[in-house]
Amino acid sequence: MKIKNLVVALSILFFSCQKDAEVNKNDKLIAPISDQVLETAVIYEANIRQYSKEGTFKAFTKDIPVLKELGVKVIWLMPINPISEIKRKATDGSFTSEIEDKEERKKYLGSYYSVSDYKAINPEFGNKDDFKAMIDTAHNNGIYVIVDWVPNHTGWDHPWITAHPEWYTQNEQGEIIDPINPDTGKSWGWTDTADLNYDNLDMQQEMIKDLKYWVENFDIDGYRMDVAHKVPPVFFNEAITELKKIKPIFMLAEAEQHELFRNGFDMQYAWEGHHILNSIAKGEATVSDFDSYMNKQNELLEASDFNMNFVTNHDENSWNGTIKERMGEASEILTTLVYTIPGMPLIYSGQEYDLNHRLKFFEKDSIPKTKGATWDLLAKLGDLKNNHIAFHGGKKGAAYQRIETNNDHILIFKRTKGKEEVYFVGNLSEQTQKFSANLDGISYDLLAHKNIDFVSQNMELTPWEYYLLSPKHSKNK
Repeated sequence: MKIKNLVVALSILFFSCQKDAEVNKNDKLIAPISDQVLETAVIYEANIRQYSKEGTFKAFTKDIPVLKELGVKVIWLMPINPISEIKRKATDGSFTSEIEDKEERKKYLGSYYSVSDYKAINPEFGNKDDFKAMIDTAHNNGIYVIVDWVPNHTGWDHPWITAHPEWYTQNEQGEIIDPINPDTGKSWGWTDTADLNYDNLDMQQEMIKDLKYWVENFDIDGYRMDVAHKVPPVFFNEAITELKKIKPIFMLAEAEQHELFRNGFDMQYAWEGHHILNSIAKGEATVSDFDSYMNKQNELLEASDFNMNFVTNHDENSWNGTIKERMGEASEILTTLVYTIPGMPLIYSGQEYDLNHRLKFFEKDSIPKTKGATWDLLAKLGDLKNNHIAFHGGKKGAAYQRIETNNDHILIFKRTKGKEEVYFVGNLSEQTQKFSANLDGISYDLLAHKNIDFVSQNMELTPWEYYLLSPKHSKNK
């Protein structure tokens, strides 16, 4: 009798544990991404190859909790897929196959954007288990993850090349070609890639299957679409509709093509705004150019559309220079500006550690890991972005109102949402500037956490001096 009771008890315990395991297995580590999250988000572009000396998912995963200190809520991973070896490029633009020295050839790892298999992991970074562990760690820390996807072209040893050559653009001789600039009829220079043919509907369906693979099996939260403006928007409409049947996702377009918003994208690049900031730093543009840009965005974008604002990214850093090279003494004020205007601010790997060199694109490199002035600034700005509704920048962002100063080098604007206000006051020039503006009662410095005295007339700001001001110290999510 005792043995029978013991068997029954053990059976109950077994099935109870099994049921608990099933519940735990189905528990979500994070709530689905939402518009509310995007209002307060900072996005971090992770260059896995260069982020650490190891250049692996595991090494990056260790630092995910650290990124929370910067207010990061979305991680954008540069392409995770293996890189083609056929026509792989070296730093000087030549193909590695032309390098006779085998050891020299090994150091060239190729472009992340020359993908050889959409459903595989770049072995440089680890394996699929490492990737899944990274996603889970991010989710456990309240951070969402989107993956960089290359829909316009593949590498030359992608299996589609031989299995389905009709899925690629071909010349009159029936040869697959690299992407062509339609304005010139000549190659863009992306000769390590083969151009996909979006007239082929079978290719589109296979692409959608591959996109669904990573959402269904690894629980990623969306995609950053490389050169999205080169792909027909109707494809994205279908693809994103299918992806959203699995779970809510976040979609970033590397484009300034407003039609993409109507076809499923949430956010686009602020390329034009970025170039204006570079020009202001060089003294080639003024506040009036910035005002024209903001007015243009107000006319072009619908209320739910928003931009990703940045002072650097992987393209800018590797090809056009570091923040200090391009922006010099204006770096701090322009970094603060991209956090304060409508939209979502971007941090690129190494920016937080005062990265002062151009990261190699085709070779192994690494970023510094010493916290300094930029870390402190980004931590303060991240806290403001996360916790003050006047910094909301998504589909229901805080209102933006320009305040006149009668000085083309002084920028003052107000962001307002609910009962909260924040004022940006800055000198966007390398000369001391005098100006007048009504700032009565706007005295609390949100960065220095102290009250300051402003008068209405004949105020003065030194070169690149700025403030983030509030009528009073408030924290209202």
